[in-house]
Amino acid sequence: MVTPVFLTIDTELKWGHHAAGLDVAAMAARSLEPAGVGIGWQLDRLAAHGLKATFFVDPMPALVHGIDAIRPVVEAILAAGQEVQLHLHPNWAGANAKDRAVHGRFELTDLSAIEQRAMIDRARSLLVEAGAPVPVAFRAGSYAANDDTLAALASLGFAYDSSHNGCEHPWPSAIGLPRAQIAPIVHRGIVEVPVTVIEDRAGRLRHFQICALSAGEMRAALDHAARERHAAVTIVGHSFELANRAGTRPNRVHVARFEALCRLLSARRDTLPTAHFAERPALALRQGDVPLGASLLRTGWRQAEQLWSNLVEERAA
Repeated sequence: MVTPVFLTIDTELKWGHHAAGLDVAAMAARSLEPAGVGIGWQLDRLAAHGLKATFFVDPMPALVHGIDAIRPVVEAILAAGQEVQLHLHPNWAGANAKDRAVHGRFELTDLSAIEQRAMIDRARSLLVEAGAPVPVAFRAGSYAANDDTLAALASLGFAYDSSHNGCEHPWPSAIGLPRAQIAPIVHRGIVEVPVTVIEDRAGRLRHFQICALSAGEMRAALDHAARERHAAVTIVGHSFELANRAGTRPNRVHVARFEALCRLLSARRDTLPTAHFAERPALALRQGDVPLGASLLRTGWRQAEQLWSNLVEERAA
């Protein structure tokens, strides 16, 4: 039995750059291609290691800055042989290019069921207008989804959601599933593919995100999933997270983690093959997979690494 791995990259224009008044070109540079380690670099490294990745692209900034703010990144992802699926930050729906203080509600879960369905449908249309195939998978911005979100997705013909994140549960990740649910499961008419989490301390969860786990924790989580024959592993990255928060220089800690992750997945492709949602890989949907347990040694090493990252690597250029 193999365990499919969904290596997912949330791809978006950062709201902070918009609010700071940057023009579209600068926003894209710092959000999508920051410091030479953005989407283009990530696509190159994925290709070098023969890996598949899902880019959850948020098209909502097109409402404010035009579809050409989104189209180039969609084209680049598809040209590299990777897939584009739908991401959505609803605050863009109330934004304005001239008054950068204006915005809509930040969490999708702040909308009614009817409003959520309409906004997801609108976002899907924008993504297709930007050149993407009709998406089959969705992730809410900030993981802010609930059962109404899943019902809306199912009614719109989506096959998968990947918004459940136990370390952000019950808010803003508000889907009615257990915090430690990591195995794919049918819920409210759609296959929920939760973000993988591990324990970093007993009873406390941390999600499998490139800027959140050390290379040692990622290796241990992957080994645990393969050994226990988990139904899936779902990893999160962002278009901008390999650079510092300002988007002006690479964060060498995060870059090294991405490189390490690519090597790990390449070496384990026989048991942990990367997959695209559009391929509709066979998933075991009734498993009781359990997150990797805590290790004080692994957690301590990551905390030391994070301290260096925050004090040194996050400095502006």
